[in-house]
Amino acid sequence: MPQDPQPPLAVVRQQASLGAAGDLDFALAMLDAARAGNLGPTLRLYRPQPTVALGQRDARLPGFDAAAAACRAQGFEPLVRKAGGRAAAYHRGCLVLDHVEPDSEGVAGSRPRFAAFGELYASALRAAGVRAAMGEIPGEYCPGEFTVHGTTGTGRKIKLVGTAQRVVAGAWLFSSVVVVQDAAPLRRVLTGCYSALGLDWNPETAGAAEDAGTAGTNVSVDGVEAALIAAYSASRPVVPGSFETLAASLDSHSATVQNTAPVQ
Repeated sequence: MPQDPQPPLAVVRQQASLGAAGDLDFALAMLDAARAGNLGPTLRLYRPQPTVALGQRDARLPGFDAAAAACRAQGFEPLVRKAGGRAAAYHRGCLVLDHVEPDSEGVAGSRPRFAAFGELYASALRAAGVRAAMGEIPGEYCPGEFTVHGTTGTGRKIKLVGTAQRVVAGAWLFSSVVVVQDAAPLRRVLTGCYSALGLDWNPETAGAAEDAGTAGTNVSVDGVEAALIAAYSASRPVVPGSFETLAASLDSHSATVQNTAPVQ
């Protein structure tokens, strides 16, 4: 029997960062609204402030405080994310995608979701003129089986996309960071952070999509964003959304939750 068509995905462009913590909190608010049935499939895209998102395991290491100080010294705000993984750095040369879906079977699809999004992002980057593929590379920061990596003109493998997800009863959040331009500050801050944490990694694995562009290709954040939205559009219906409308709906959801919460 034919599968039911996927519901439309609202694509929301957030023009200005809410700050490192505010951007992460907004994604979690989206997840909570989707879990409660107050938000449909939504993809938020934005360019972040300089941030190092550390994992839960990082926060338990004895060098965590020193790592956080090393990040701040480089102008990056250290935060601990609720999803898994190790420390990952990003700035305004990157594009963050937060994809939220209501889903009663979210846990069962966790691993296939990593693979599907990895393939989607790799194909979008190739369409943008980047030599991209999926698969972990030796020595990478925040290692993962479904890393999207690129190959420079000299054959060096560099990490381009890091992904993480959070699944709750009734919904999931899939967050991705695409490093498009200006990898040098990311290498510097990750070097200090990983050294303080006592974790091994190879700084040569930190790069940007522009480093893996094919000859004559101008790789930009806007171009990569357009390629990603086109890739989504090829697999399901996509409709434009408004960040202001989304933010207002989350405020309304939060107010409803607070008004119906039991008295402690």
